[in-house]
Amino acid sequence: MKIFIDSANLEEIKQASSLGLLDGVTTNPTLLSREGKDPIAQLKEICSIVEGPVSAEVVAQDSEGMVKEARQLAKLADNIVIKIPVTNEGLRATKILSQEGIKTNLTLCFSPLQALLSAKAGANFISPFVGRLDDISTEGMSLVSDIKLIYDNYNIKTEIIVASVRHPIHVLEAARLGAHIATCPFKVILQFLKHPLTDIGIERFLSDWKKLKDTLGR
Repeated sequence: MKIFIDSANLEEIKQASSLGLLDGVTTNPTLLSREGKDPIAQLKEICSIVEGPVSAEVVAQDSEGMVKEARQLAKLADNIVIKIPVTNEGLRATKILSQEGIKTNLTLCFSPLQALLSAKAGANFISPFVGRLDDISTEGMSLVSDIKLIYDNYNIKTEIIVASVRHPIHVLEAARLGAHIATCPFKVILQFLKHPLTDIGIERFLSDWKKLKDTLGR
């Protein structure tokens, strides 16, 4: 499974990339606004750090405006993917962009039928938001399971990006279901490797090594 970082922070992206596990980046208007910098310059910088897909979201609500924004964003770098909300206007824009060879990531997906229609419109990626469903007492990972089943039934090539990830268990469940990608905040990525038994084991090994050196007088 591929791991994306859900961030527009350059330092976080660089650190995640240095771990050797980063396959792409997802951003949105909120994440970019938190950085307080020119979003276009920020996106260009992110694309220079990461070789994989970098999602940049349109803010227009009509298909004409979405397509216009998407065409401009696509010029920033070869690895830019255009994030578009799953709406009627979004599907219209996706169809046009698909025909032009511009990659799209349909976002804010909360139902299997939204995912099916997005794929039929030509989306390269679909982003089900599991955490937000969990927040309203709905099992978010069931959505991923349904989408995966439907896509497999019809050999649909649209890749599933499990989004709105709250903790490592979301990533584990996504991997078990066969989702293609999980996009995670940096703090969640750091939690992947944390395990108390690993820390205890390292501490014990170092302690035993020190005892041996002390015994040998070195």
